[in-house]
Amino acid sequence: MVNLEYLERIRLKAFPAGQLIIARLLLIPNYRLFADVKIEVSGAEKIPQGETVIFAMNHTDRYNYWPLQFHFWKKQLPFTTVWVKGKYYRNRILGKILDGCNLIPVPSMGYLIEELYRKRFRRKIDGTEYRIIRDVIDGTREMGEALQQMAKSTADYLRTNVVEHLREYHEILMDRVAELSRTALFEKGLNVIIFPEGTRSRTVGEGRTGVAQLALHTEKKVVPVGCNHSDKVYTGSLPFARSGKIVYRVGDPVSVEDDLKEYRIPEPFRLFSRESQKKYRDRFEAVTRILMERINGLVDEEYRR
Repeated sequence: MVNLEYLERIRLKAFPAGQLIIARLLLIPNYRLFADVKIEVSGAEKIPQGETVIFAMNHTDRYNYWPLQFHFWKKQLPFTTVWVKGKYYRNRILGKILDGCNLIPVPSMGYLIEELYRKRFRRKIDGTEYRIIRDVIDGTREMGEALQQMAKSTADYLRTNVVEHLREYHEILMDRVAELSRTALFEKGLNVIIFPEGTRSRTVGEGRTGVAQLALHTEKKVVPVGCNHSDKVYTGSLPFARSGKIVYRVGDPVSVEDDLKEYRIPEPFRLFSRESQKKYRDRFEAVTRILMERINGLVDEEYRR
C-alpha cells in the first residue's frame, strides 16, 4: 500500500537508472528490432531551456509517456518524473520497478478508501459501499442517511470516525506528494509529467485540478502536450509496442507571468489541502480549463472531446 512510510522512502534521482535500463534494454530493441516505432515531437523548440517545467498531457494508454521520455533521453534533454496512480503499487514487484524509474505515486482518495477498507474487512469494497463512503467524505451525503443505507459492519466502521481520519490522512499523504514534486522541480532538475485527466481516456476528458494547483503553487511554467496514436502502438496492458508512429505536439508554455496571470495566488498556500481547495477552487478550475483546452487543440480530431 502507498502509505506515508512508503512515500517517505522515495528518493528521486537526477539521473534515474531505472529509466535508462528501460530505454536500453526494452525500448531500443522493441522500437528498432521487434517493431518499427517512429516518434515525432512537433514544437519541441517551445520547451523552455535552462529551467524545469510541468508537462500536462492527455493519457490515451498505459505507456504513452514512455516514447516521450525516450525522445527526451535521445535528445539529451532533462529527465522527468511522472505522477502515477497509487493502485499500480499494489503489485510489489511493479512498485519496485516504478520506484526505480523515478515516478511519484499519487494516492487518490478513492485509492485510500479501497485500501483501508480492504485492510479492515479483508475483502474488496463493493460499488454501493464505496459510493456511500465517498459521498460522506465529499459532503454530498449526510452521515445519518449513510448509516441507514449500509450493512451493519460498514455502518459500525463509519461510526469510528473513519471519515475524518481518511480526510486528514489523505492530506498528509498529499503533503508528501507535494514535497516530492517540489524536490523534482527545484532540487533534482527534473521535469514533471502529469496527466490532468487522472485516468486513461482515448478522447480528451475533463481535467482534475492537481496540475493547476502545482503550477500556481510553484509558479513553474506548464507545457501542454497532445499525444496522438500511442494507443495504437500500445494496445494492451503489456509494455510491448507494435509498429506505428506516435506524434506529440507541444504547445506554447503557460505561466503566471502571462496566460495565468489573473489566477496567480500571491500568498503561500498548502498544496492539495481542503482549505486551499475551498479558498481557491475557482482559480484551480479556471487554470485546468485553460490547460485542457490547449491539450484538446494539440490532438487529432479522433482524440478531441
